Amino acid sequence: MPLNCPACHHPLEQNGAQAHCASCHQDFTLTPLCPECRQPLEVLKACGAVDYFCQNGHGLISKKRVEFVI
Repeated sequence: MPLNCPACHHPLEQNGAQAHCASCHQDFTLTPLCPECRQPLEVLKACGAVDYFCQNGHGLISKKRVEFVI
């Protein structure tokens, strides 16, 4: 699902946990959410890989299923 800028509503350019609005030149930090319980995920980084873990009982979450919010 593409994210839109909260200020000008143009589509954001997402790069990992960061997003940039080319229209109004603002940068945003994105929060990864569990698709099951909609709670923030713990980000695990090791050896260049990024994984997501739900501390609410859903375990490791595939990065394809992670939902990002501003």
